[in-house]
Amino acid sequence: MLLSEVKENRDVIRTLVEQYGASNIRLFGSVSRGEEGPDSDIDFLVEFPRGYDLLGQRIPLIEKLSSLLHRRVEVIPEHELNRYIRDQVLSEAVDL
Repeated sequence: MLLSEVKENRDVIRTLVEQYGASNIRLFGSVSRGEEGPDSDIDFLVEFPRGYDLLGQRIPLIEKLSSLLHRRVEVIPEHELNRYIRDQVLSEAVDL
């Protein structure tokens, strides 16, 4: 199960998140619900300060997490959540 793999790497994940200027990392989506399939990505919700650098912070963080977890990873800043899915994402988000 991917959730256990994510939790096993929790300290490294937190360190990477901090290294790239983000905080409050949470897991959401199929992995957080235990419904992932073989091709599922891992969805992370984070807090980046407004005005963060997409190319210097978010994209490198996605690349590092993907490399660590051997899966496609999405990193979504909380302030960029679509208002139509915001409540659902926040309700299922699991703290790391």
